[in-house]
Amino acid sequence: MPKPGDRETQFVAHLQRLQEREDRGALAALRRGLGKPPGGAPEMFPYVIPHTQGLSAWREDHFLLVAALFALHPVSTPEGNIGDTFADVRRRRGAAEAEDSLEKRFVALLNCHGDDLPNHLRHTVALARTAEVPVNWGRLLADLGAWDHPGRYVQRDWARSYWRPHTREARPEADAEPSNTTAQDA
Repeated sequence: MPKPGDRETQFVAHLQRLQEREDRGALAALRRGLGKPPGGAPEMFPYVIPHTQGLSAWREDHFLLVAALFALHPVSTPEGNIGDTFADVRRRRGAAEAEDSLEKRFVALLNCHGDDLPNHLRHTVALARTAEVPVNWGRLLADLGAWDHPGRYVQRDWARSYWRPHTREARPEADAEPSNTTAQDA
């Protein structure tokens, strides 16, 4: 499974600093990218482009997407993946009907083409925000780079995390008060 490299880790740390400084203007500029194609909100560029030098446009789009999603829900965890996030949302909701609708949404995410991923992830992050479940932003950024791999190993890893029996029990950080920093910042 992809692990966040130095570039992803540094970028997420940059986003977390914006949140810690309560830079509302920067976070608002990043949120303007929600619902638009990557690069469709030039207001984001000053906060993202300096961190993408030397990357392909395809990879730069991932940084733009994660920045916009982070600004929607700037609560981080250094653990897990999106499958774990969905499982934690499911656990917090509890009701069987909610579990069924969440599972359908999760399966739709796993089945989606890379071009449709921004829309599915925006809904995923909105669910996490509502349930106050943190997101591993660095891991998401790393996973996006392998989304279209023919072996679909990212999707299988997310599925293992979602349907693993112990995900029905919360990750320790999901029960704790959500923070705007990672354990590395402590």
